[in-house]
Amino acid sequence: MAVKTVQVPDMVTVGELAQTLDIPVTKLVGELFKNGIVATINQQIDTETAQIIVDELGLDVQLEAEEVGPIVKESQHELSEFAVERPPIVAVMGHVDHGKTTLLDAILDTKVQEGEAGGITQHISAYQTMRNGRSITLLDTPGHEAFAALRQHGAILTDVVIIVIAADDGVKPQTVEAIKFAQSANAKIVVAITKSDKDTANIDRVKAQLASEYNMNPEEWGGDTLMVDVSAKTGHNLDKLLDLVLLVADIEELKADVDVPAEGLVIESHMETGRGPVVSMLVDHGELKPGQFVVSGTTYAKVRTLIDYAGRPIKLAGPATPATVTGFKEIPSFGDRFVVAKNEKTARNLVEKHRLNQQHEAVHSRVTGADLLRMMNKSDETQDINVVVRADVQGSLTSVTDSLKLMENEELNMRIISTGVGNITENDVRLAQSADAIIYGFNVKLPPTVKRMAMRVKVSVRIFNVIYELLDDVKEVMESKLAPEVVESVVGTLRIMAIFRTTRDSVICGGEVLSGKITPSALARVVRDKTEVIAEVEVKHVQRQQQEAKEVFEGEQCGLELKTKSKIQLVEGDRLELFTRELKTRHL
Repeated sequence: MAVKTVQVPDMVTVGELAQTLDIPVTKLVGELFKNGIVATINQQIDTETAQIIVDELGLDVQLEAEEVGPIVKESQHELSEFAVERPPIVAVMGHVDHGKTTLLDAILDTKVQEGEAGGITQHISAYQTMRNGRSITLLDTPGHEAFAALRQHGAILTDVVIIVIAADDGVKPQTVEAIKFAQSANAKIVVAITKSDKDTANIDRVKAQLASEYNMNPEEWGGDTLMVDVSAKTGHNLDKLLDLVLLVADIEELKADVDVPAEGLVIESHMETGRGPVVSMLVDHGELKPGQFVVSGTTYAKVRTLIDYAGRPIKLAGPATPATVTGFKEIPSFGDRFVVAKNEKTARNLVEKHRLNQQHEAVHSRVTGADLLRMMNKSDETQDINVVVRADVQGSLTSVTDSLKLMENEELNMRIISTGVGNITENDVRLAQSADAIIYGFNVKLPPTVKRMAMRVKVSVRIFNVIYELLDDVKEVMESKLAPEVVESVVGTLRIMAIFRTTRDSVICGGEVLSGKITPSALARVVRDKTEVIAEVEVKHVQRQQQEAKEVFEGEQCGLELKTKSKIQLVEGDRLELFTRELKTRHL
């Protein structure tokens, strides 16, 4: 029978595929379920997955993906001849605890770090400062390894990256990562060597490390990397650092259009009681004003309030200016672009277009061929760890979920069944109860009514304000589910010199201890011809000079009674390897 060729969309729902193949949808859903995938009639699957299922059903059908037009993408703004000079956008990046936020505190004369949980920055924060009558926009990015996504966005947002390196500690993993992010984003780099006032500071060592390992030669050594040693504590060279930033800005000739609809990026968003979605934005071009309609991803706002970095109401936010906006219908996603629409009708149309594009592009709701093959080959011993994650802001939510997915392995599958921004709700508890999941909250609250409900239905809710403490807790949960490791240790070997009696379940023999010691109630392997394991036995009794012995050491001879599971025939020259076997808790 000839194979029938059928064209289907690149992504097709289960219902559409069943209709195309002229088979009951329940049959198709059942076949997916047999292969470990719980699918609904509206679940999207790709052509590769569909073909695997068709083959599993024994149908003589060859599926081909239809050609589809390109998805509409937002075009990048091109500068006009009327573009004006704008402030430089500077990201402060580096290893955790190297003094990024303290440096910003000194520049801005604030006390941000004291309000950060665990003494580390856990969000992107935007500020502005003045130097010689010119504005500089500063972004503080987290240093902890779990915040890679935030740091990457921080680099993409910026013109200049200040890489902060502690003079007493040198280049560290997040330092290297920050350098790579900055280089991949084509941002100019200025190195600030902090804590230069400490007795243990070694500025030349830091410079030498950057020069030899990362090809970043300081200008004073004939290179092209701007470096300056600073001290947030004494204020040493802070003005020089800002002057270097402005120098780079002058060289780059940073410009932006003002007479265009405002656009830019969402740098953070969260829910706030009484205010609703609160969104931090960074304007690229144009001027953002109260009353305008702003579209970001699949949501929009009529700007109700516009607030600067210090919490003061402002009438407009121009290019390279950070601003906080209220008035959004929903929380936009961290890293989404925003644009100003002419009116509410245009805003709604843009949101609908973005929603359709997102449905087409989203991979989290699709089942791919790789997913299906992984499910079909999945070991029965693989355990799912179900979690619900809530965080205070979108950026933190992204960092937490990304970090959790990185923790899974071939034995433990991390299933994030729900995520959200804002405090933990009763719906979260109901979902966790049905899925036997743990609820993790990051910088959020657990309302008393929700807490009582969670206790009543025995759902574990764990709230943390420091990300590494949350990840440590998840690690403990995962380790508790790992099967213990069986560890064997050889304690002694003996060469069998004589066999006295053999029965169905025991052997009495004698021999010489070659190494270690021989003790009663120990496990042993019978090894023949050096490599072949004949049987596993238990040493029942040990005698030395016709008396019971607790230990017989190397070079001594003894008699043994071996307990066996079945009759075995030992011969002279066989070797006994005594060993201990214990279960050890495994760690990730």
